[in-house]
Amino acid sequence: MPEFATPPISPFAIQFDAEAATLTPEGPTLTRRMSALDGLFKDHDAWQQAVADGDPVVYSVQSTPVPEVDRELPQSITSIEAGTTAGEFWMTKGHQHPNHQGEIYLALHGTGGLLMFDGTETQWIDMVPGTIGYIPPGWAHRSVNVGADPYKFLAVYPGGAGHDYGWVLEHGMGKRAYAVTDGFELREF
Repeated sequence: MPEFATPPISPFAIQFDAEAATLTPEGPTLTRRMSALDGLFKDHDAWQQAVADGDPVVYSVQSTPVPEVDRELPQSITSIEAGTTAGEFWMTKGHQHPNHQGEIYLALHGTGGLLMFDGTETQWIDMVPGTIGYIPPGWAHRSVNVGADPYKFLAVYPGGAGHDYGWVLEHGMGKRAYAVTDGFELREF
């Protein structure tokens, strides 16, 4: 199955390979290159240079065929490549759910962080293999790779929650994650 299934869907099994960080059967795969992250990195000139220097893949999201519609519970595995742009760690675009609902992330490989912002308060959860990060309704969220290897996590979310990427561009995330000698630090947005 290369795409989302059409509702109503029948019960079926999904094979989760934790070592390989894959889900079978596969649904759509989304690949985000640096050029798709306009406006997210603090240093816009460094972002433009990264685009000009080959437009690297920053992250990909492999979904199952479970559709993103009300009452369904889709799953996906995101893999964020290791890297920085002007010292700021590579990350997902981040989004807010227009239909405020919770979500969970399970860290599989690498070292990452779950950055959340409700418009006033910022929260960070260190994500290492085996950690489940809970995202309450109403919190914008973004994942960040703060390690030297790809950071991979499983997401499970309500299909009808939606993804508002514009909210993050308008309101920011409160903090940014930067590389420092002994790991990372969060700095004001």
